[in-house]
Amino acid sequence: MTRHSLLIRILAACATVLTATGIVWAQGAETAFVEKMVTPELLTELRKGGYVLYMRHGTTDNSRADRAPSVDLNDCSTQRVLNDEGRKLSAAIGQELVKARIPVGEVFFSPLCRARESAELAFPAMKGKMHSDLNLAYSANLTAEEKKPVLAATRKLVSAPVAPGTNRVLVAHAPNMADLMGYFVKPEGTVVVLRPLGQDRFEYLGSIPPTLWATLLK
Repeated sequence: MTRHSLLIRILAACATVLTATGIVWAQGAETAFVEKMVTPELLTELRKGGYVLYMRHGTTDNSRADRAPSVDLNDCSTQRVLNDEGRKLSAAIGQELVKARIPVGEVFFSPLCRARESAELAFPAMKGKMHSDLNLAYSANLTAEEKKPVLAATRKLVSAPVAPGTNRVLVAHAPNMADLMGYFVKPEGTVVVLRPLGQDRFEYLGSIPPTLWATLLK
């Protein structure tokens, strides 16, 4: 083994750390992603706060694509938007979080209409604590250079500490997480649970697809 290849292996080991509960992701990590489902035990922990919930927007009308590269954030007719099922799903996810007694202290959302509407429907009581973030916008239509601030902002939001007793919610898109950690979140409406560790590091703990809520809340 050459010194160069040995150095690469050491850096990779430092970037990604295996733990008893999941994988700690840091900038530069190149570990293959493995999805796992949230357990009732983890749901209990979420009630204590300190976590980040990354929610993919609700079901969309796939007959309408974003009018890239000329998407107008203020004109939903230039974007792929929620369908009726997606609106119902977004509202239902918010209700499930309330039933699960999971506290939400702040909500950040992508400025695209499908994410903004999902956030508004899921968290109607959070109007004063909801923030549109341009750097959470859909990343699939961006160049590698344009993705850099989006990934940096997403990484910051999922790794910055969250105060006990509350959780941070991000409502955005599947390609963003795929770019960040190799995880294309699906189906639409899935909630991803992350533990923020600071210094651009976070731990993936599990996912809650829409159909799992009924089992978790038995």
